[in-house]
Amino acid sequence: MFLQLDSVSVRYGRGAGARIAVADATLALEQGQIGVLIGPSGCGKTSLLRAVAGLEPCETGTIRMDGRVLSDAATKLQLPPESRRIGMVFQDYALFPHLNVADNVAFGVQSLPRSERAERVQQMLDLVGLGHAARRGPHQLSGGQQQRIALARALAPRPQLLLLDEPFSSLDVDLRERLAAEVRDILKNSRTTALFVTHDQFEAFALGDVIGVMQRGHLEQWDDAYALYHRPRSRFVAQFIGHGVFTPAQRVHQGDLDVLRTPLGDLAPTPTPPGAAGAPTIAAGPCDCDCELLLRADDIVHDDASPVKACIERKAFRGSEFLYTLRLTSGEQVMAHVPSHHDHQVGEWIGIRAEVDHVVTFPRIGT
Repeated sequence: MFLQLDSVSVRYGRGAGARIAVADATLALEQGQIGVLIGPSGCGKTSLLRAVAGLEPCETGTIRMDGRVLSDAATKLQLPPESRRIGMVFQDYALFPHLNVADNVAFGVQSLPRSERAERVQQMLDLVGLGHAARRGPHQLSGGQQQRIALARALAPRPQLLLLDEPFSSLDVDLRERLAAEVRDILKNSRTTALFVTHDQFEAFALGDVIGVMQRGHLEQWDDAYALYHRPRSRFVAQFIGHGVFTPAQRVHQGDLDVLRTPLGDLAPTPTPPGAAGAPTIAAGPCDCDCELLLRADDIVHDDASPVKACIERKAFRGSEFLYTLRLTSGEQVMAHVPSHHDHQVGEWIGIRAEVDHVVTFPRIGT
């Protein structure tokens, strides 16, 4: 692995007032991969990024990059940030207002001969699609263009790793989505290994080859987007990623089948191959037991012919679809994506059915 973090913890303060910001985080990135850390405010994702950069010491654990040890709590080794060959892009761009675009990009490559420096600056500006803006001032550029210049400046010294701390948070939603796709292309074209921090899961999905979900300092799961969505390893990940709710269910063994009895009917999906990593299972034995089933909005299908009815409590227009919040006659709440030409009203009862390809269950709380 190119970047490896083993049981890394970060602590702020000492004594009774000490606070653990990151607790035993372990993750790895291959060269050229893009990793993303996501989670609610205060979960420790920026603290972990700062530990990789060398801006915070590790309380425990080791950080390695390309065979080098950057931090080792056991031996007290802590390479300074300037010795790590790591670039950083910040939320506020941090462009120098008194320098033009080309001089901003050239700031980190002043040691190169003039001709090589000019060539490198032009390469970076062309890479981010702003070769025509070399002589402009930062104030003459849009927010998205300024962020791309900050990216070009960070890439100019050829860092081994690029760290980005919520680089799009000050931009509007449409621009964030477009820029996320552009930045991914730029990083892939430059073969740059990168680690992002964001609070936006759609941004994380657009950018990341692998994504880490953090909560209260703990890295709950480090996986690709598909696995996070369909095979969450904790209740927190299941709730944090995507739209979904938990509904009570009962695992029942019927003949040769393990059936999940739910308010929407019985589910008997295709069994998962034994030993599949992170794979959900229907039942753990012949006896009945209670559990909770994760139902995503895309697990619920609008079907007027279905005997199961639900009342629309809320609806949110999403362009091509509505996100309906529904209440079953039994009292449980579910969510459903429904095509926008099915424009039902709040308070209306509609037919629904479950179409669950990935069964994810957790022990029922309190049992």
